[in-house]
Amino acid sequence: MNKLIPAIRVKNLNFYYNTQKVLEGVSMDIYQSKVTAIIGPSGCGKSTFLKCLNRMIELEGEVKIEGKVEFFNQNIYERRINLNRLRRQVSMILSKPNLFPMSIYDNVAYGVKIVGWRPKVELDEIVEFAIKDADLWDEVKNKLHKSALELSGGQQQRLCIARALAVKPKVLLMDEPCFGLDAIASMKVETLIQSLRLRSELTMVIISHNLQQVTRVSDFTAFFYSNENRVGQMVEFGVTKKIFTNPLDSRTRDYVLARRS
Repeated sequence: MNKLIPAIRVKNLNFYYNTQKVLEGVSMDIYQSKVTAIIGPSGCGKSTFLKCLNRMIELEGEVKIEGKVEFFNQNIYERRINLNRLRRQVSMILSKPNLFPMSIYDNVAYGVKIVGWRPKVELDEIVEFAIKDADLWDEVKNKLHKSALELSGGQQQRLCIARALAVKPKVLLMDEPCFGLDAIASMKVETLIQSLRLRSELTMVIISHNLQQVTRVSDFTAFFYSNENRVGQMVEFGVTKKIFTNPLDSRTRDYVLARRS
């Protein structure tokens, strides 16, 4: 087995909305070129944790962070961090597609244009490659200049992934990317995740309540749970197969058994 290299290292993370503690003492490594799943009951801080990994959480109001989040050994909560660059390198896909009211082409090109000017030919190539990487090209290649909002929900989600891939992120955070999709659309997104998994340079973190999906797409799994004070904690982390077949903590075992029944 190749040596595991942390792309993101979380050290004793505490998170507060105003004075309300939401996460406590979270420490874990997210390994480069692997898929890490985060599971656990609703309200245990999974989405909050994910947004702490690229500081998107700061857009939600008065928050406070204690501990460290290191992205390839650099603490992302240092003052000198360039947030725009961080969020391009650690990109996020939300549970509900958040496309812009513009064309399919312009949605994918948007982030690339912000980074800097590119010749039209080069921009065309970047957009095409990103949409192909998102396994959407055959479905949209003849309507690139039509509104992205005309696409189906599953297509919109894959277009969001294409938009993220266009700026070549090192980490892709995905918060329930199949939420609200029908079975066929969900399987297409899942197949896309499995395809991206083969790209050795891309690290992914995915939140999912579909444990069958987690077992199919992830290498590692973290189980989150709320304590008696309703504060989220990471109870257990390990290789996905072990978490699902031989967990160390009874709370992990009970959750897995309940979700499978």
